[in-house]
Formats: sequence, C-alpha cells, structure tokens
Amino acid sequence: MYPENIGHLPAERAVTIHQPAPLAPYDPAAPVAMDPYAERQPVVWVPDAYGRMVPMPKHLAPALVPATEPRDLTPLPLLDPIAQRLMGAGLGGGALAAGVGYGVGEVVSAAAGFSGGALVWLAVIVLALRAPARAITSGKGSTVNIRKAVIKRSHFHG
Repeated sequence: MYPENIGHLPAERAVTIHQPAPLAPYDPAAPVAMDPYAERQPVVWVPDAYGRMVPMPKHLAPALVPATEPRDLTPLPLLDPIAQRLMGAGLGGGALAAGVGYGVGEVVSAAAGFSGGALVWLAVIVLALRAPARAITSGKGSTVNIRKAVIKRSHFHG
C-alpha cells in the first residue's frame, strides 16, 4: 500500500550552504556599459546594510526621514503665568463679591431697622392723635364742659 523506498531520506540528501560573495566597492574609473541618455534615470547613493554607499534609482530609494527639531530646554516657571492670572482674578473676584455682599447686607439691615422703627413711631403718633384727651391726661384735664339744663314750669292747682 505504501511505497517502501521513497528515495529522499534526510541522510541521502546533500546539504548546500549558501554564502554570498562579498561586494566589491564601486569604482567610478572602471569601464561601465553605456546606456542611452533617454533611458537613464536619476541615481542616488544610499547606505546598505554594511554601511557602504551603493547606487540606487531615485524612484526606488526610501523616503527621507525628516530631521527632528531641537527641543526648547529653557526652565519653565514654577507656576504658569496664565494660571497665576486666573487664580488672582478668582481671589479678587471673590473678595469683591464678599465686599459687595457685606455692603448690601448692611444697607438692607439698616433699611429694615429704619422702616421698623419708623413704623413704631408712626403707630404711636396715630394712636396719640386718635385717643381722647382724658386718656392722655389720666382724667385730670383743665378743660371742663358742663351742660346744665333748668326747666321751670309754673302750675297752679287751685
């Protein structure tokens, strides 16, 4: 059912090791096969894996890595100036609100006290004007009104 001899056992296989040939550096003085100018593409030199510069068509070259800008290493203030201004405005606004609230409270309490006292004095004056004179002087007044009517009739029963 299964074949007895498959013919490619690991011991029977030849092992080949691939070792690439080292690249020779480019020599611009060496004669190079000429290609027509119209078919020539721009060439750039890029480093290979071993650090050697090799020519490469420009359209196949990797994109340039942009250089990083230097960082600003000047020391920053302990507190941010904008945060200082906001904190100052908050404290100043709170103090202003507290002062205005205290002043308004004083004015309202004075007005309430004045109106309460004025109402009491107004009530005393109204009661004094409407009360009779005897109530004010406890019944010992200097003005006396006496009204006496005398009617005499003469009758003769004879």
